[in-house]
Amino acid sequence: MVESPTILPVTKVKRELLEILKSMEEDYATVTVTRNGEPVGIIMTPDRYEALLETIEILGDNKTLQSLKAPHKDFKSGRVYTHAEVWKD
Repeated sequence: MVESPTILPVTKVKRELLEILKSMEEDYATVTVTRNGEPVGIIMTPDRYEALLETIEILGDNKTLQSLKAPHKDFKSGRVYTHAEVWKD
């Protein structure tokens, strides 16, 4: 998912925190908080945070990465099945 980043100054976040949180939940967004124009923090939904942790875990597990690469190699070499072949009786 590609999204346009939301960058807000800390003063606005302090004033409008509840509205920002509600908007984040609806849009599955991440907010970068700045102070004097410099990033000082990130706010994200719990679902997004869990997904990030899971991605980090997968990328840190070489065995899992290798198992994810195998289907890609099969596809590139033409070892694939059509939808009909997979679901025929």
